[in-house]
Amino acid sequence: MATAKPGQKRPLGSSGGGPPAKKGFWSLGLLDSMKDPNLQVEKDDKVVVIKDKYPKARYHYLVLPKENISKLKALQPDHLELLKHMHEVGERIIKEAIGEEGLSYRLGYHAVPSMSHLHLHAISQDFDSPSLKTKKHWNSFTSAYFVDSKEVMDQLEKEGKVDTSAKNPEAQLKLPLRCHVCKKELTNMPKLKEHIVTHIKKS
Repeated sequence: MATAKPGQKRPLGSSGGGPPAKKGFWSLGLLDSMKDPNLQVEKDDKVVVIKDKYPKARYHYLVLPKENISKLKALQPDHLELLKHMHEVGERIIKEAIGEEGLSYRLGYHAVPSMSHLHLHAISQDFDSPSLKTKKHWNSFTSAYFVDSKEVMDQLEKEGKVDTSAKNPEAQLKLPLRCHVCKKELTNMPKLKEHIVTHIKKS
């Protein structure tokens, strides 16, 4: 049986006689990533921009507020200006990164993010990355599970809150694998990834 030395954290999933590690242990990792100089791209008085640790495209950034906001449902009407700032920063960062490559991009939030602490994805639409491995990865960025930043801002402005439940998030993750450009259905991730690179210069 594996045991941890004094002062050493037990690896996730290891058995040491205690309860298994809870999901929340790693889902709070964004708070640590915000402080990591190797991931930080820039910061100001309101936000920190980091490179996604496991990018799902050639260019994938996260814009995180310094204010402690756990998720979309926690947003209040007075957060609207912060969301606008996050959008502006994310758009500038992704445009500068892409440069002359001619790739398109999207800014948005996951309807039900796996990581705690609000974060805006700024991601190029090539999806050319070894970290893009599963159907869940794919559908989380190419279906209605990925909620456009402007849609979030509009809902907060009009309704005073953000509720993504109408998108049926869990069902979105189970959708068939379809190319985000031509909508062709593929049977597995290797075939999908082989297919989507043909669209990169058109995306």
